[in-house]
Amino acid sequence: MDSSAPDALDLSSKVAVVTGSGQGLGLAYATTLAAAGAAVVVNDIDPEAAERAAKSLRDAGARAVAEPVAVGTSEAADRLVARAVDEFGRLDVLVTNAGILRDRVLWKMTDEDFDAVVSTHLRGTFTCARAAAVRMREQGEGGSLILVGSPAGQRGNFGQTNYAAAKAGIAAMARTWSMELAKARITVNAIVPVAATAMTETIPAFAPYIEALRERGEPLPGFLRKGEGFGTPEDCAALVPFLASDAARDVTGQCVGIGGDRLTLWSHPQEVNTAYVDGGWSPETIAAAWHTSVGSAPQSVGIPAPKTPEAAKASKAPVA
Repeated sequence: MDSSAPDALDLSSKVAVVTGSGQGLGLAYATTLAAAGAAVVVNDIDPEAAERAAKSLRDAGARAVAEPVAVGTSEAADRLVARAVDEFGRLDVLVTNAGILRDRVLWKMTDEDFDAVVSTHLRGTFTCARAAAVRMREQGEGGSLILVGSPAGQRGNFGQTNYAAAKAGIAAMARTWSMELAKARITVNAIVPVAATAMTETIPAFAPYIEALRERGEPLPGFLRKGEGFGTPEDCAALVPFLASDAARDVTGQCVGIGGDRLTLWSHPQEVNTAYVDGGWSPETIAAAWHTSVGSAPQSVGIPAPKTPEAAKASKAPVA
């Protein structure tokens, strides 16, 4: 099939599970999948949110059911796959969106803070993807695993040891599983969304614009939509049905960013500088060579600060 043909984006024969889809980004993903024709199993830890979201899809003419359960365990993953098969006969698409935050700096982060985030994000992605892969391989018709990453997992983020580690692991799993599942024609990609959600509305630079959007319906300005790649959950959603479709059969093992008006492809980690010494390195030769060879251009860390008009004015302010 021509991947550029409109029919390549038709998902009417496909069934999807979207974890954490009672609201926010997850609901936007579920809504766009349903609009493309897919049947959707809506998942959320909150039964009322899950049913409300599923009903909104059904009211729009879609096929949708709710399956409320906290992701993380194998039992929860099996429930989600079984619900898709029992209701709609198959499973073709999995979107692992469920997540929580427990932000703390390293010296204040508890075991419980760490474990809760890793269990939901990393283990939840693993268990759900494993259950989905088993079913898709049994069906023998391919499929799509769409894992939700984050800029924090690509670059780190202050106060997010648990979240950044989990999201970095998700990117690594996408690359690994794309190789393991290639023969079964199952594509695996990580998406890196940036949107106005409960997780981002506390960022001081974004807060007034998000409030204006929510309270007065004012569109986000161009410097956010293009310069920061920051928009609404709906702006991020189009990537999901694309990756789930036949138009993306040759797209796998990638980390794809989306937000506002911007679509990006994240690089994979790679060596950026190399030095050699005959006979191998010693601490002394490394110290002598570091600043003029491999260490001459150290890599940056963290998510770059937003370039807002206010920040630009402040940077040009005269020094007293």
